[in-house]
Amino acid sequence: GEILLHIAIRQIYQTIPAVSKIYYKSSVNKTVEGFDAIHIVKKDDGLELWIGETKFYNNVDRAIKDVCTEIVDHLDTDYLKTEFLLIKNKIDPSWPEANSLKALLEVNVSLDDVFKRACIPVLLTYDSEVVLRTTETNQQYLDNIRDEICNAYKKMRTKLTKEYETRFKSTLPITVHVILIPLKEKKILIEALDIRLKALQV
Repeated sequence: GEILLHIAIRQIYQTIPAVSKIYYKSSVNKTVEGFDAIHIVKKDDGLELWIGETKFYNNVDRAIKDVCTEIVDHLDTDYLKTEFLLIKNKIDPSWPEANSLKALLEVNVSLDDVFKRACIPVLLTYDSEVVLRTTETNQQYLDNIRDEICNAYKKMRTKLTKEYETRFKSTLPITVHVILIPLKEKKILIEALDIRLKALQV
């Protein structure tokens, strides 16, 4: 999931990786703790921080439920300050944007100021009924998959808004970019990735 998110925001939004969270996993099967991606986008007036979340699931409703809860959990003030401290300590000092990003994440910088320059990209996978029962890409398929994705997006928007307004009492501004990846079967993709990765290890 973290790898798919990395690929998606690099290709779609031309982000630049700031910290590789995969590199800091403490064990092979352990999930990445904290934000799943730490990237930046260079703007004319400075850096925009992209802190991503992903759910590599086969059920879209469960993915929406879990990621919305996690986003709001991660917007807790104490959590953010701790996460930003960890990010700062992992930034390669030789990276050209290191000083600018560290300055943005300084402990005395207001979170309101940070989140005027922050986005949360969210990537969700799920087993799609439309993909499963379709054998060719035609207009009917395009219409059906668009409807399925739009319905999932609306569910997530409603759920996240409710979670945010119920649990998060601040006016902290957030921008969320949603990337939905419908799959025929998640397990097929996992098996294919596993074969490819094992081949690279030889």
